Amino acid sequence: MRYLTGDEKEYICVAQLHDDVRREEIEEVVSKFKGRIYQRPPVRSSVKRRLRVREVREVRVLEFQGRLLLMRVVTEAGTYVRKLCHDIGVILGVGAHMRELRRVRSGVFREESAVTLQRISEAVFIWRKCGDGTELNKILIPMEYGTCGIPKVIASDYSIDALAHGAPLMAPGVLRYQDFQKGQVVAVLTQKGELVALGKAQVSSEELGRVDKGIVVALERVFIPPGYYPKYWK
Repeated sequence: MRYLTGDEKEYICVAQLHDDVRREEIEEVVSKFKGRIYQRPPVRSSVKRRLRVREVREVRVLEFQGRLLLMRVVTEAGTYVRKLCHDIGVILGVGAHMRELRRVRSGVFREESAVTLQRISEAVFIWRKCGDGTELNKILIPMEYGTCGIPKVIASDYSIDALAHGAPLMAPGVLRYQDFQKGQVVAVLTQKGELVALGKAQVSSEELGRVDKGIVVALERVFIPPGYYPKYWK
């Protein structure tokens, strides 16, 4: 969850202005909030109220009726949309507050793929009592799906069991890789596409292309059990 919660977020929100404003003026002001902005978390928040920078990748008005704005906001994690609504009202000079908020995407996970707890409960019950996992298999998705936005490194089968015991991924064990920067979180996969571990890159992909030894990825979380692949190390 530590890796997933930092993914990009997409919201649909309703903001209410405190006075009448022309739509053209609203859209002009809203567009100014696209990009890197300063934000101080609201008084009622779970984090320390210090000024910080967040990137708003998209913000636009979908509908406008009276003093209500329906907006789509795509932003990096940690952005307060209710503070964004408040600040838009300040710039407009009339004040505003957020009426409703709906998160429709977090990283690669979209609202359309969500399932209810009731459906999960029923699928688990059928699997446990009847031995039928058909409904459960319709719900479950491979954990590798959660690494879609993370650069990948494919490790050789000879190195997998050592990695399962927590050893770092060394240059000789790397078969293929996507572009990544030093210090970036990368996902280590087997040749079959199974998630082995997540870790911090100790070199960039550009540097990796010029070396044949040394640590490439220092593992932080290992997902594959020891003994799943044959042991080739002493």
